[in-house]
Parts: sequence; structure tokens; C-alpha cells
Amino acid sequence: MHRMRRNELEAEERLRGAGMKVTAQRRAVWSSFTEESERHLTAEQVFDRARQQLPDLGRATVYNALSELVRAGLLQVVEVRGALLYDANLDPEHHHFRCSSCGRLYDVYLEGVNSLRVSGGGGFVVDRKSIMLGGLCPLCSTE
Repeated sequence: MHRMRRNELEAEERLRGAGMKVTAQRRAVWSSFTEESERHLTAEQVFDRARQQLPDLGRATVYNALSELVRAGLLQVVEVRGALLYDANLDPEHHHFRCSSCGRLYDVYLEGVNSLRVSGGGGFVVDRKSIMLGGLCPLCSTE
């Protein structure tokens, strides 16, 4: 099956699974996250990618669709240096590493995260963990 058609079918399946009506606009926005090269996208990057499928797509429509996808649990928001990035990787075991040299954001898996807790108790009930690590990525650390 042609790659583009397979991506469209995956988009429709994910949207329906989240109880959302499948529209061309939502499908185009969701399909922006199927490229392997970069999975952490700004709204502007999503807008640029989605317009490749729907040239008349409006910026406000993309922002609205992103909000709907976050509310439906199909995307998560990652804040990096004040910028909001959208991430389709919802695996609760993944966290992020940001390279201080090239700025790229990586999905990483960490050991020992499940044993983390707030010291001193204080009545905190942790229901999720989101860790952002920083340093040099493998490409930058060898330069």
C-alpha cells in the first residue's frame, strides 16, 4: 500500500478511536506526525506540513485541531525554552533529552523513574512523571 494512503488510514483510525469526527483538516494535522525524521513539532511546523496536503488550510484551524488532539489524548505538549512542541509519542515510559548544542529533542527511556518520589512526603500524590534531561546528544558529544 502506498505510504501516504497508509498514513491517512492510520490517522482516520486514531481519530475515530479517540471519538473524534474524521475531517480532512484533522487528518492532515495528525498526518504531520507520521514522518520519522522529527516527531516533536511546533504548531507552525504542523501548519507547514499539513498545508502540503490541504493548501487552503488556515492557521487557526491547525491550532484548534492541535488543541482537540491534545484534549483527546492523541498528542501531548512538551515545553522547551518557552516553546510548545507537540509529541505523538504517548508512551508514559518515555521522557525527553534536549541537546544544549544542536537543540534537538530526543525521546529517551530512563531506568529508575518508577522509584522516584517527593522527599518528605508532604501529601503529594504523583500520577505522572515527565522528565527533561539536558546535555550533549551523541552527535554533538563527538565533535
